[in-house]
Amino acid sequence: MKITDVKTILLTGPCTNDPYLLAIRKRRSAAFIEIHTDTELFGIGETYAGYFCPEMVPEIVEFFKPILIGQDVSNIQQLWSYMYQCGNFWCRVGLGLIVLNGIEAALWDLKGKMLGLPVYELLGGKKHDKLLCYATGGPSNYPKSELKKKIDFYLSLGFKGFKFGVGSSSEQGYYVPLKAQEAVDFESDKIDFVRKYVGKDVEIMMDGHMGNSPVTTWDLPIAKAVMKALEPYGLFFFEEPLHYTDPWGYSELCKSTTVPIAGGECLTGTYEWRVFAERDAFDIGQPDASFTGGLGEFMKVAAMLESKGKKIATHSWGAGSSLMQNIHCGFACANTSILEIAPAYAGLHGEVMGDSFVMKDGCALPPQTPGLGIVLTDKIKNKYPFVPGSGEFNDAPGKILKD
Repeated sequence: MKITDVKTILLTGPCTNDPYLLAIRKRRSAAFIEIHTDTELFGIGETYAGYFCPEMVPEIVEFFKPILIGQDVSNIQQLWSYMYQCGNFWCRVGLGLIVLNGIEAALWDLKGKMLGLPVYELLGGKKHDKLLCYATGGPSNYPKSELKKKIDFYLSLGFKGFKFGVGSSSEQGYYVPLKAQEAVDFESDKIDFVRKYVGKDVEIMMDGHMGNSPVTTWDLPIAKAVMKALEPYGLFFFEEPLHYTDPWGYSELCKSTTVPIAGGECLTGTYEWRVFAERDAFDIGQPDASFTGGLGEFMKVAAMLESKGKKIATHSWGAGSSLMQNIHCGFACANTSILEIAPAYAGLHGEVMGDSFVMKDGCALPPQTPGLGIVLTDKIKNKYPFVPGSGEFNDAPGKILKD
């Protein structure tokens, strides 16, 4: 079986069916990569770059395509290495590696279909019979009565854990406290309300969203003060309390608090992850199997963190293939603690995954379908035509996100 073609499929659809997330983001773009062969089998993967800068993906895929034509999938690591080294000057971290992630995922999907095995079996075998899931909830919808409805919605879907952001989102706009005492007062009041409402048996996670914003970003003293105030409330983790340009701050923060500090969704490749891992900058790492650089890179990152006694919690806010890539990697890693799940997902999740993702009693069950368990039919492609400019980005003068 030889590879005959590599194609990029760009799509745009509803971001979610979650009304509390729809309040801030109406649509999502996605970039899927198809690898075709001289048989009826083909592989599908996704790069999370398609959520942010979809227009850039096809050209990068075309750059790597000649390396794959005529090859088979007997040695995916070797094919990944050929592509990685070919783009050595611009692919060690960043966008080149993120797009390469989607290509490599399609290779794993193809190989799984060829061997009749789910991808986690090819990555080292199943390490869990089930994995706890949490609903990723975006902002803290305010007033508190609205936040309460949001929590009720996630619990009604069967989740036993959820995550929400710092500050608040309301009809008055976004609010993020940027002074230490202000942040301590607001966040401790919020988490006290939430913990009293859900009790001790529901897992609560918080997201600072400080890892990728160049403007509304806490410094280390603010983060330390907030963590100290939140210690009594039993958080599963606090995500991205600092910017990713400060691994030293992350390291000091981890040492200063009993709140587990999580992060890593914006990191690509083992090189970039090593900077954080060697400094014990995360208690819980959050690699993304559609962003980190490949499923193979994900496994290396997880092993790196495991060697330091750290857990992982998958990050997943791409579309359906992104979610399935992370689920397969999560089941293949012994140190996976929890899976991030987009609750009440829309068509670019549900129609792509079919019935491959199963959650029972708040936990994901191991997928059974060969490959990644995703489909990308002509009907789906025609239903969600790509809309140029539908990628998400941080607002800046001259470029404002409108949806």
